[in-house]
Order: sequence, then structure tokens, then C-alpha cells
Amino acid sequence: MTDNLVWHPVTIDAAWRARIKGQRPCVLWFTGLSGTGKSTIANALELALAECGKHTYLLDGDNLRLGLCRDLGFSDADRQENIRRVAEVARLFVDAGMLVITAFISPFQRDREMARELIGEGAFIEVFIDTPLDECERRDPKGLYRKARSGLIANFTGVSSAYEPPLNPQVHIRTMGHDLPAIVAQLLDYLVEKGFLS
Repeated sequence: MTDNLVWHPVTIDAAWRARIKGQRPCVLWFTGLSGTGKSTIANALELALAECGKHTYLLDGDNLRLGLCRDLGFSDADRQENIRRVAEVARLFVDAGMLVITAFISPFQRDREMARELIGEGAFIEVFIDTPLDECERRDPKGLYRKARSGLIANFTGVSSAYEPPLNPQVHIRTMGHDLPAIVAQLLDYLVEKGFLS
């Protein structure tokens, strides 16, 4: 299918774009159960980065499911394709010199590793947003756990489909007992420590 395609070289490369923006691009890949607060934390982090004059883009799971990935369901194969598409888009944003934040359940370790390989080890930061399942169910901001427990949603992560926690995430965010400003500060500190922010 790709036999007749040839990669076309461009003059303005990733390093040039990053230099123009004055930042070291990366992807902060948020993973965690539904209801952990991924989207809320991602939005607050993007705001904090933007207020520092950084160039960012936030890729949110539901938002992409309403557009780029609207043709996909929630089978294991569809979840894998969803993550592949997200990783390819994130890679393009990294090439453009951006600080990218993704907020996706991304339940399977193999799919997150695929994303890491596509984006590149040096630019991929796995962030485990860790909230206990019972707390996620208590919050249930979209009413999805209630529907899943009633049998109205099949293949729901944490109920009828597995979630594989990261084995060694670069950043481990435990949301219980920590407020949003403290969590954002933890993420910003990591980015400074690793040289993505100055």
C-alpha cells in the first residue's frame, strides 16, 4: 500500500521549529481510568504553560472520539487504532515544536509502548493519573460507571475491560489528597527538572 510513496524532505525541520519557539517539545501522555481527572489536570497544565508563554496543544480523548476517531468503537482493536492515530497526531505536533498534552484512558501497556515508539523515547513522558477505582465510580462525572454496571455499556475500562497500570511511568500523580494546583506544580517541576522548561 505504501510501496509507491517516498518521504519528501523539508528544509524546516523539528529542531528549527523548536528553536523558533524557544522550547524543547514533548508529549505528556496522561493515562488512567475514566473519572481520574485526566482532562481537568490536562486543561489546568496547558493553561499554566500558556501563561508562561509556551506553545502547547491538548489532545483530549472524548474530543478526538468526536472527530478524527469517530468511526472507532471500543473493542480492543479499535482502542489500539485510536491510540495509534493519537500518537501519530502527537508526533506531528512534536515535530512542530509543541508541548503536547494527551488525556486518554489508553488502558493497555502495549498500546502506550507503541505510542512511545512512534513519538520517540526522548519526547514521550508517561504520566499515570492514579485514582482508585472506587473513587472514580463515586465521582462518575459522565455517569458512565453507572451505565456500565447496569450493562448499558460494554467493554468499559475498569468494569468489563481491563486497565493495565503503567509499570514505570515517568510521572506518577496520586490524586487523592492532592489539589489541582499541587498536581500542576508537580508536573511543571518535572518538566523543569528534565529540561523541557527553563
